[in-house]
Amino acid sequence: MLAHHLAITYGNIPAWTYLEPPSNPAEGAPLDLLVGLNQVYFMGFFFLLSGYFTPRSFDTKGARRFSLDRLRRLGIPLLAFLFLLRPLYTLPAYFAIAPDERPSYALYYVLSFDPGPLWFVEVLLVFALGYALVRTWRPAPAKVVDEQARPPRIWAVLGYGVALGAVSFLWRMLVPVGTYIPVVGLPSAAYLPQYLSLFAVGVLAYRRNWFHRLPGSYGWLGGAVMLVASIVFLPLMNLDASAGQSAGGSAALAQAMWDALFSVGAILVLFTVFRRFLDRRGRLGGFLARNAFAVYVIHPVVLVAIGVSLRGLDLNHLLKFALTLAIAVPVTWLLAAAVRRLPVARGVL
Repeated sequence: MLAHHLAITYGNIPAWTYLEPPSNPAEGAPLDLLVGLNQVYFMGFFFLLSGYFTPRSFDTKGARRFSLDRLRRLGIPLLAFLFLLRPLYTLPAYFAIAPDERPSYALYYVLSFDPGPLWFVEVLLVFALGYALVRTWRPAPAKVVDEQARPPRIWAVLGYGVALGAVSFLWRMLVPVGTYIPVVGLPSAAYLPQYLSLFAVGVLAYRRNWFHRLPGSYGWLGGAVMLVASIVFLPLMNLDASAGQSAGGSAALAQAMWDALFSVGAILVLFTVFRRFLDRRGRLGGFLARNAFAVYVIHPVVLVAIGVSLRGLDLNHLLKFALTLAIAVPVTWLLAAAVRRLPVARGVL
């Protein structure tokens, strides 16, 4: 996430409050590529993992306690960002407005209101409360976790990818890629079918023990899916670039299919790699994991502050991205650990 937003800072995509675009767009092209590839799968991966940990929490706490806990653990950080951190996060964008056109900050704050990167927390809260609502109608299964359930077959994995591509194509007729929903603040509304479906897949993965039983060979399957999808669909996307931005064009269909299949493949690869090589938590891993959510909440302000402090440094944008990231990672995690020690943050972050 830190690398993603810093790549926007020093690339050519105007989707952050503090920007240093390169004078030569080619210099920022690798960073744009990083952002584009990340966008395809990494937020969906977050929703998949969030869905996986949701059923156990509900089973333990019940509907009322679970809902109150989600409102506390997700709602309070969301509000804290909106009313405490967002004013700092948006200052560069505010001062970038010409003085003769700049409104009062109070008016700017209201007119530009959105949750920023905390849109993920906002959407996850809706998904969690929706899950609680569904569970009040449908009791838990007899086997909370089916230890003997078979992992999904290859055809089922591929079928999910194709179905997601088709649904995404239809959804994007109403919500094209690049659509921004104001106030709610969704910067990637075109990917909502992916987010919701992967959250549901995460719930099923917990119930059927898929994360433990998924064959390691599925990592190779994921790599093959990414490669074949890119070979087949990327040329079709480039045949008519304008159609790719319209609702219903052939390039739009190719883009939806590539997004879906590439994301499925990338998640399979990352999951199997993490399970194989990062399945044990040492002291460093424990520290990083405990503070990861607090990092997510505070990182926009930290990245903006570091970016502004280094604005006078004249470096190639790729080097400046690497330098800023090397500074931002330890600073953000250490600051997050300090914030979590505050009495008001205990039990929330």
